[in-house]
Order: sequence, then C-alpha cells, then structure tokens
Amino acid sequence: MKTMTSVEAQNHFGLLLDSAQREPITITRRGRPVAYLFSPQEYETLMQGNADTTAQSSTAELLAAFRGSGTGGGAARLVAEREADRQRES
Repeated sequence: MKTMTSVEAQNHFGLLLDSAQREPITITRRGRPVAYLFSPQEYETLMQGNADTTAQSSTAELLAAFRGSGTGGGAARLVAEREADRQRES
C-alpha cells in the first residue's frame, strides 16, 4: 500500500486521486495514519462483502489502526490529537 503525507496529498491531489484508482493510499500526519483513500470499486467490493479474505483482513487491520484499536474511540481520539497538534504548533 502506498503512503503519502498530508502535505504531499494536498500538494499533489490529482496524483493522489489517480493513485487511489490503482491501490489504496494511506495518508499520514506526523507519521501516523489519519485517512485511507481507495477507489469507488474497492469501496463497493468491501461494502458488498465480496472482497477476498486477504482484502477483508487488510481492510480490518487498516480500520483497527485508524480507530486506535479501541483506545478512546476513533473520532474523539482524532479530534483530541488534532487539538493537541494545533496547540503545539502555536
């Protein structure tokens, strides 16, 4: 799986979209995954449950990493981390 920093994703958004059509992309901020981008076809496959077990396993691992493996909840944890980042930046 290809990885891009959030700055690279912003600066090369067209490339990011093109790359996501070929393989899932992990977008990181400060070395941590903050988002995953994949094609609509991959999304449909995942939502229909027709993905092969390797893809399902990989997706489950990505989601667990994104959610923090249950440590504090996904959205709440990400909001708190972003707020801490903003305070450090100021």
